[in-house]
Amino acid sequence: MKKPDLLILIAIWEFITAFMAFIGIAVIAIITFVVDFTVRNGWGYYNGMWGSGDMPRAGFIIVMSVVIFILLCYMAFAIVSGIGLLRGKEWGRITAIVHSSLSLFSIPIGTVIGVLSLMYLTKQEVKEYFVPPPKA
Repeated sequence: MKKPDLLILIAIWEFITAFMAFIGIAVIAIITFVVDFTVRNGWGYYNGMWGSGDMPRAGFIIVMSVVIFILLCYMAFAIVSGIGLLRGKEWGRITAIVHSSLSLFSIPIGTVIGVLSLMYLTKQEVKEYFVPPPKA
């Protein structure tokens, strides 16, 4: 069966969101480094905001580490989903449906693309593409 037309566009969307998660990870890591560096060295506004103790600084670093971990998981999920779609695997379609559902929360662009992706990935002819041919 021929690959559905819009499947490649949905896979590209998966890879774009993975790249955006990577950009978010980089920005959060840089901000965390800058804030931690300024607090440690007693520079600027951050020292007054966090006080002289290490506990608020440690809490900030832990929270940012958790956010980075969540973004890493999201990035990996999007990459795996895009690869599964391009290879025509049923699990790729299922993960793309989950990813499209998560995209609904990215208002406004992610919501529109998420709705359109969900509508397309649940069409009968797209579902049939992912069903493996019967073995002879």
